Amino acid sequence: MGTREDDQPPLWIATADLPVSPGHPFYTRLNAVLDADGFDRFVEDLCQRFYAPVMGRPGLLPGRYFRVLLVGYFEGIDSERGIAWRAADSLAVRSFLRLGLEDAAPDHSTISRTRRLIDLDTHRAVFTWVQQRLVAAGLLKGHTIAIDATTLEANAAMRSIVRRDTGESYQAFLTRLADASGIKTPTRDALARLDRKRKKKTSNKDWTSPSDPDAKITKMKDGRTHLAHKAEHAVDLDTGAMVAVTLQGADQGDTTSIVETTIAAADQIEDAQADVAEPQPLEEIIADKGYHSKQSMVDLDAVGIRSYVAEPDRGRRDWSKVKPRRRCTAIAGGFAGPGGAA
Repeated sequence: MGTREDDQPPLWIATADLPVSPGHPFYTRLNAVLDADGFDRFVEDLCQRFYAPVMGRPGLLPGRYFRVLLVGYFEGIDSERGIAWRAADSLAVRSFLRLGLEDAAPDHSTISRTRRLIDLDTHRAVFTWVQQRLVAAGLLKGHTIAIDATTLEANAAMRSIVRRDTGESYQAFLTRLADASGIKTPTRDALARLDRKRKKKTSNKDWTSPSDPDAKITKMKDGRTHLAHKAEHAVDLDTGAMVAVTLQGADQGDTTSIVETTIAAADQIEDAQADVAEPQPLEEIIADKGYHSKQSMVDLDAVGIRSYVAEPDRGRRDWSKVKPRRRCTAIAGGFAGPGGAA
């Protein structure tokens, strides 16, 4: 053992000497399933209109792009930079993406641009194609689904919000208020004190983000206030398969958003069973007590969907004038699993 010196990398390397990965069993099997059903040809035909015949450098192949999204989903990677790093680092993932030893992994900017290039309807068509294969394999039933939502922090800072009416920034707005109250040259501490005394400081009716107009000001679970979105998921309880995902305003209550998610889930179940002789319609929905309201129970009952939603303790209620709602709420009140008594 001696003092280690910098090694000069070899100029030429035989391909036989390069490291070879045995492949991840899951990704190897998944590629076999996708190849058997002609996934690459399907997405290439579907996305052909988004690619120019001859222009600039070659784009990210549709089959490789959707496999990149699958890697992010299966491994819980929530950023395109993270997915790009994982694709460049893992030989097993490179094999799943069909990247040769001489091929560079897709850059995060290429993934992002391709995602913006391909429209939402095309993404949904690919999602439906996958669900149809799940139905054929018995991995999607569609009889009972569970709905729940999560709040996702938006890629926009609170300090960037502006007034909807005047377009002025939050700092300029506070400075104007300070000037109106007699503080001619307010310091940062003076503006902070003035802001603490105000009520209803940041209403979504008055403020918006110029970089992400769809993001809403909301309080996160940890108590912080951020610009955020609300993602609501519908999952098949028989198999755990994802049925539908809707994006709502973070200021929307669960009792309001459940209707849109239920409609999206019912449509996806119908499309996924397009080739089934006797399709199974959506019949039951399970959700927590945040989704319980008289109107939402009535709406679900009106379309023939049985709901299992825990009813919050609201005290004794007067049902003399709303008997149909009493029946619907009695069905939904108290959590019960599929087949159980409500």
